[in-house]
Parts: sequence; structure tokens; C-alpha cells
Amino acid sequence: MSHQPFSAAALRGAVDLSSLKRPAPQAGPGSAAGATSGGAAAGLVIEGTDAGIRDVIAASARHPVVMVLWSARLQQSADFVTTFAAVTERYGGRFQLVTVDVDANPAILQAFQVQAVPVSFAFVQGQPVPLFEGVQPEDQITAVIDQVLALAAQHGVTGTVSVDGSAPAEAADEEPPLPPLHQKAFDAIEAGDLETAADTYRQALAENPADSEAKLGLAQVGLLQRTAGADLQAARAAAAAAPTDVDAQILVADLDLLGGHVEDAFLRLIDTVRVTSDADRNKAREHLVELFEVVGTTDERVVRARKSLMSALF
Repeated sequence: MSHQPFSAAALRGAVDLSSLKRPAPQAGPGSAAGATSGGAAAGLVIEGTDAGIRDVIAASARHPVVMVLWSARLQQSADFVTTFAAVTERYGGRFQLVTVDVDANPAILQAFQVQAVPVSFAFVQGQPVPLFEGVQPEDQITAVIDQVLALAAQHGVTGTVSVDGSAPAEAADEEPPLPPLHQKAFDAIEAGDLETAADTYRQALAENPADSEAKLGLAQVGLLQRTAGADLQAARAAAAAAPTDVDAQILVADLDLLGGHVEDAFLRLIDTVRVTSDADRNKAREHLVELFEVVGTTDERVVRARKSLMSALF
């Protein structure tokens, strides 16, 4: 995986990990906070919010993060969070559990296009990894977490979470600072100035055409620019009504990618290539190749999608 962030939230820039460790609010019996934290050590299980989601994704560059979306209105989902927190504690800080009450955080609910809760995701270096939907027993949670940790280790994400207020174990092995132009682009994203961020990445590419991180950053910023203000439901309806409308299909594919539905985005554009011709077909193909750059050309999903694209073309 790249050092570049992947999702829209992560693209807003790096945030200090300490902001993820704010104390949970006091809560009475049966409240959301009570169901979330269980008996786990402080720092291992935290409450995620709309305002803090970018912090969560930034933290996944240091240690694996698992996020569970749940609802305080559904007792079984609250019980599942308690079970997950107990599993988390047994791993001793090898990953961090972030619980998100979707009733209190509608932006996260919309971003992940969740239809029912509980639902669980992992993040490794900013990349979202869907885990499972619904309530799962402890042995299934453990089996999946082991797979997440193995994936994280493959990409060098082996830090641990502080459980006693001390510095994280991985602090001595932090990544080096970003090159000046890359940092300038991140700062522009943090300020919501996507145009400046794009111009800065272009400048970095002009100085070094082989700068793959700048190329990826430019593609990601372009994705944010194209989807700014778009309504997902309206976009899906328009695409369903006009399956050969390349622009309509591209918009939904972009939105799917931002929501972490990478394979859905790829499949939509591959299908568009199959049902179109000439300039429209080429436009769909070129956009799909650009999305490959956003995800990372060595990602297994990209490798599979390239094969499917070749089949659709020939």
C-alpha cells in the first residue's frame, strides 16, 4: 500500500494520534458509551465520530484499526460491540477498535453506504477492508482479526496501541516527513483547498515525472473534486436509468470508490466498456485506468480488474 491516504476522509491530511484517545463521555447504564467501552483498557476501544473519522484513518498507518458501525436502538448490535471489545482486549493493543453509533454520526453512515448494522471494517494504511455484516460469534471475530493482522504485517503496519497513556510502541519508528510539496498538498487538503492541492501535485510531477506518490495524490484529489456535492442516491438512479451514459456510470463508480466499494466501482466501469463503443467506450476505459492509479496498481483488486477489462475489450 502507498503512504498516500485512500479515502475522502483520510485525504484531509494527517492528524496527531493523540486526538483519537480523548476520554469517552460519562454515560449511564445501557447508554451508547457504556455499550461501547465494556471493560477494555483505555485506548484500545474508542468511540468514533463524524468529526474524528479522519483521525481514525490516519492512525491506521501506525497500527491496524477495526471499526464497527452499530446503533444504540438495536440491543443486539450493542451486545455485539461489547463482545468485540472483549476480543480486542485479549489482543493487547495489536489493533484498535473504533465503535461508531450511526444514529449520532450520519455522515459516516452515508459515507460507508451501510444498509444495516452492525457492520465491521478494518483500515490498514488508510485502505478500508470490509470484514463482515451482522452479529458474529467470538471465534469468527478472532479468525477475521488474525487475517487483518496478517495483512497489516505484510504492509509493515505492526505498531501497537498505547493502553496506559504512555507513548505508542511504534513511536520510535515513525515514517520520515513528507517532501515539501507533498506536505503543502496535504495542508491544502486539510484547508479544503483541493485546487491548490492538485496544482501542487502537478508541480511535484513537473519537477519529477517519476514521483509515483504525487501521481497518486493528484488522482485522489481529482476523485474528490469530481464527487464534491454529489448525491449518491440521485447518482445511482440516473445511472440505472441510462446504463450507456458513461458520465452517469463514472460518477457512481467514483462515489463507490470513495465509500470503499472498490470492486463495485471497477465492475461498473468494466460493464460500461462492454455495452458502449467508440469514444464512449474509450472514455470509460480511460477513467477505469485512472481509478486503478487511485487504488494502487499493485493492489490485487486492480490486477483482477485489469484482466476483466482485457476480456471486455477483446
